[in-house]
Amino acid sequence: MSARIAVPSKGRLRDRVFDLLRHAGYNLRQLGTENAALLIEDIEFIEMRPRDAAAWLRAGRLDAAFISTDTALEQGIEEWPAIDLGFSRSDLVLACRTDAPYASAADLAGKTVATHLPNWTHRWFEEKGIDVNVVSMGGSLEGICARGLAEAIVDMRETGNSLRRNALHVIEEGPACQAIFAYRPDGETDEVAGLLLRMDAAQAARSRQYLMMHIPPDRVDDLESIFPGLAAPTLLPLAGRNDLVAVHLVVKRERLWANLSDLRELGATGIVALPTDAILE
Repeated sequence: MSARIAVPSKGRLRDRVFDLLRHAGYNLRQLGTENAALLIEDIEFIEMRPRDAAAWLRAGRLDAAFISTDTALEQGIEEWPAIDLGFSRSDLVLACRTDAPYASAADLAGKTVATHLPNWTHRWFEEKGIDVNVVSMGGSLEGICARGLAEAIVDMRETGNSLRRNALHVIEEGPACQAIFAYRPDGETDEVAGLLLRMDAAQAARSRQYLMMHIPPDRVDDLESIFPGLAAPTLLPLAGRNDLVAVHLVVKRERLWANLSDLRELGATGIVALPTDAILE
């Protein structure tokens, strides 16, 4: 039986997830244009809104899902096994009008709080011992608060620009959020384990470069001062040359560009940097 994995049905999260999966060897181009589900290598990828995917994952009808931290919090599965994907970062915040007399969550006792995350918001205020009226919404929250329908909102903050445009400010911060790949706690299926391995290799490759160069043999040991933590590089002899050897190694992308001049000072020539598709460590 194939594994069922939910992928985002739209938006920037979808774009980033599809790009990651493409680098991991899964071509999902037909998904969304011709089909709402696509079977690849015993994995059924199913298009779904992240908040719906989190609900179906919790219900046990999915094996895994590309969701976000906030949707996991809303479904109470934030402790389930998951890997951080490192994109779509934001923060959960409690915000109110800048002219409102509220300085903390405690000041909102008996007030109305609008949110896209009613379950988590209820739990958050209950843990603080504060009784508030939580109103669940599907649309924009900032305007509701700006017009006084709600005294405060619990919402995602990415840049803070929307809050400022509506004359709102943050009075308390909640958890930091990002895109995650979450899966059921009763054990990985072979398909999920394989996908995790391939995504890890693809993500590691994005930050690395395969570097080739010619360098004097007596300067090879100096490479470690340029690339700290460097494992033993591959050394190859050059036909008819005793004054140079070919060196192959994998380095972090930012370290390469920051240290090109240092490589030149070591006498490196013929420097070639290639992108990597997968790194297994």
